Amino acid sequence: MTTTEAEKLKSLGLAVINTELEAISNLPARIDDSFVAACQHLLHCDGRIIVIGMGKSGHIGGKIASTLASTGSPAFFVHPGEASHGDLGMITDKDVVLALSNSGETSEILTILPLIKRLGIPLIVMTGKAHSTLAKSASTHLDISVNKEACPLGLAPTSSTTVALVMGDALAIALLEARGFTSEDFALSHPGGDIGRRLLLHVSDIMHTDNSIPQISDTSLISDALVEMTKKGLGMTAITDSDNNIIGIFTDGDLRRVLAQTIDVHTTPIANFMTTDCKTGRPNMLAAEVLELMQRHKINALLIADGQQLVGAINMHDLLRAGVV
Repeated sequence: MTTTEAEKLKSLGLAVINTELEAISNLPARIDDSFVAACQHLLHCDGRIIVIGMGKSGHIGGKIASTLASTGSPAFFVHPGEASHGDLGMITDKDVVLALSNSGETSEILTILPLIKRLGIPLIVMTGKAHSTLAKSASTHLDISVNKEACPLGLAPTSSTTVALVMGDALAIALLEARGFTSEDFALSHPGGDIGRRLLLHVSDIMHTDNSIPQISDTSLISDALVEMTKKGLGMTAITDSDNNIIGIFTDGDLRRVLAQTIDVHTTPIANFMTTDCKTGRPNMLAAEVLELMQRHKINALLIADGQQLVGAINMHDLLRAGVV
């Protein structure tokens, strides 16, 4: 490919982006009373938000429905062509319909329009034609018109679908804020991904407990600590009193400092070298919180306490295996 050909391709790509940016730049003025009315219909919906659209509008509608559902507004997409052949039964008199059609004259949507009206439910319409049949039939009309498509032929839906997508995102996020939707709520609908692991996984879900906790008494020797650390493999051991209260920790780092001195590990008490002001976590902490704590203090293992009582232990490998890191 010649330099001239490469520059031409770059120029074409930039032209598309600039055209779509211009289309999006017209949207702020359309966040008006109609937008507020649409949000109110959706907020007061006792059922589900039914999103419909054909062709490229249908693909955008599917994404909008997915975004709404994942941000606290129950929604799903219904293909209008299938709706007229039985799937209209998915729509109830408690729902709200959100219809996408750039022309506002999509025949498959107009076919089922009387049935939507018969249900007496709100119809929110996103079109590029304010005087179209669909726009005139709407409870609320959202203007997604564009001056031109990014396609040089003016045929392929490009700017119009981008603007529809942005308007849909505006609706979803406005509703998210209005509902007081939290990051934990978001995680509940994304349990399988990184977000879910970070926001739902607690220390108690992955910490070592009971006999898996490296633990010795405050009367133990350094050699006892070495045996326990080797046996449990967490790179440290807790030191506790007779009531199972944490009084210190002995780590691999402490061991290196011991070995740098000429002492007898078989006769030296662990109390001489343990760290008494050790950091601890709580069982109900998020695993992501513990990760942040460990990274901030540059430690690879952490004791988990309920008050002063030792209840668990965790190290960086546990967080790695859980997918938190």
